[in-house]
Amino acid sequence: MRIQWIYLLAFILVCTSCSTPKLATADEQMARGEYYDAAQTYRKVYKSLKRKEDRPLRGEVSYKMAEAHRMLGQAARAGVAYQNAIRFGVTDSMAILRLAQMLHAQGKYKQAAQSYEEYLALAPGDISAQIGLRGARLGERLKEEPTRYVVKSMKSFNSRRADFSPMLQGDILYITTTNEKVTGSNRSEITGMKKSDIWMVKKDEQDQWLKPEPIEGELNSDMDEGIISFSPDGSTMYLTRARREPNADTGVEIYTSQRSDAQWSAPVKFEIGNDTIYSYGHPAVSPSGEYLYFTSDRPGHGGKDLWRINLNQRGSGIPENLGEAINTKGDEMFPYLRTDSILYFASNGHAGMGGLDIFKATMTPSGGWNVENLGAPINSAADDFGITFYPGKEAGFFSSNRDDARGYDHLFSFELPDLKVLIAGSVTDLDEEPIPGAIIRIVGNDGSNQKAVARDDGTFSFPLERGVSYVMLAGAPGYLNARQEFESDTAEEDAEYGVDFILASLQKPNIVENIFYDFDRATLRPESKEALDGLVKMLEDAPNITIEMSSHTDRVGTEEYNIGLSERRAKSVVDYLIAAGIDPGRLSYQGYGESRPMTVTKRIAREYPQFEEGTLLNEEFVLTLSDEDREAADQINRRTEFKILSTDYNLF
Repeated sequence: MRIQWIYLLAFILVCTSCSTPKLATADEQMARGEYYDAAQTYRKVYKSLKRKEDRPLRGEVSYKMAEAHRMLGQAARAGVAYQNAIRFGVTDSMAILRLAQMLHAQGKYKQAAQSYEEYLALAPGDISAQIGLRGARLGERLKEEPTRYVVKSMKSFNSRRADFSPMLQGDILYITTTNEKVTGSNRSEITGMKKSDIWMVKKDEQDQWLKPEPIEGELNSDMDEGIISFSPDGSTMYLTRARREPNADTGVEIYTSQRSDAQWSAPVKFEIGNDTIYSYGHPAVSPSGEYLYFTSDRPGHGGKDLWRINLNQRGSGIPENLGEAINTKGDEMFPYLRTDSILYFASNGHAGMGGLDIFKATMTPSGGWNVENLGAPINSAADDFGITFYPGKEAGFFSSNRDDARGYDHLFSFELPDLKVLIAGSVTDLDEEPIPGAIIRIVGNDGSNQKAVARDDGTFSFPLERGVSYVMLAGAPGYLNARQEFESDTAEEDAEYGVDFILASLQKPNIVENIFYDFDRATLRPESKEALDGLVKMLEDAPNITIEMSSHTDRVGTEEYNIGLSERRAKSVVDYLIAAGIDPGRLSYQGYGESRPMTVTKRIAREYPQFEEGTLLNEEFVLTLSDEDREAADQINRRTEFKILSTDYNLF
């Protein structure tokens, strides 16, 4: 597990043991950074205070115990202790701010916001509280609006203790672990666990991850080692190691180790400056090898800041603070360089979902940084940190203590799945019969060009890209081509568009649905416009065809009258097409009256199941029907059709 500053990598410190718990002992443990031991001692002191007159002291001890749990990343335990401190009247108003932060770290955003507001009423200018309040409100929104990343717990990697700070190097994943088989036999006074080692995870021949195993060589020791980075050629490892000095405060330093074959050499300290007051850890080498980024408690913007040093100026380079766009009054840690201008880091000082959040910083042309929160589900209310990417992929690993009341860190994988943007549809004739084998082409303004063949049921599908304009063309032997255009939107979500093609037959008449006339007249009704405009578009898309428009009536009325009425109706359609700009030389019309009764097709049989497919709806048959079915048959016979006469008009 990793305390707020991975001084997690812990450190020796003078061990005290008393037969009875003393507050002074706990205070000394806390001052040395022995948070686990301090929490245990404070708890014993707290339990020994039972008298009414001990109430103020119980508040003080509760507050200090809460601080120890907070440093261990145990938000729930710390939150309860802060509440007790406030209940017992602790005088330090920081207890309210810390309670807000612990509620924040548990994802209790509304309660956290109330506590932040309560504290801001006492300290209106406190920047940490202002940012915390912003983060609590932001956290609720980010939780409700997660990104498309998929996060999974790496159960095959995680031990029963703490595993964190993964680092991909080639085909190997390196991790920092405190599992039961690590080298150091001593328990860490900071975490209560064994001291951390660097382990590795390899892949088998099927590209599957194996179980973690100790790194080979002289790297690991009785001290804490972990949180690593590599030189671009992979031959040098930069690592964090605990500083071990008797009677000194906890601290960490950066070391290097060299690789020879599969072995890693004993670490050698990497000097940054001449002082031994400050801690330096969490090394991250830029992909070019020019800079080493790291975390330090050197005087800067707040707690721990991110710094860098030029590796080409070894010995003379001066650490450079990354500035206020990155660093805050809180802690910035665990840097990771994906490119020389894209930096990932963890922070509890920027507005976030709670605890440490992972942020992405992109360098601007002027040398500044644009910083963005990665959002849920990579970030959570708990501590999230230590990210690493597969080369060239939106996938990798990170660590988090989410869903662990002990505050232990565990490894998680993340991946941004490819967007599944499809266009699917079917190709049918005007009788809604599928046209298997139809050819569908789709061309995008991004240069893409795809082709598909309709399945036996006439269906097809294509993968698409976001924000691209497409032109589609469908065709088949014996049918007129059809064309459609559309543009896929830019929303970051899976989508499926539907486009159906209805192809006109070159061999048989094609019924035009939804053309309506006034009763006993040839006047087109307004609701016919959509169908008529579809005819206009078809003729515009196929400028070399000529057609005959025909109209048919039912059996009611004299033959002479029906012929005249149907001819006037067909002419009305042709007049509409000419008015819309279609060359009159491409159009003819004919009225057939009741002379060509309809034969029931599959489509008509589906719509009118009382009629079997293939039935001829002539007058002799219709007169045998009930009044209701007779009206349905007459309605089917009243229709408008077009027949393609030629496909080479003005072609030569």
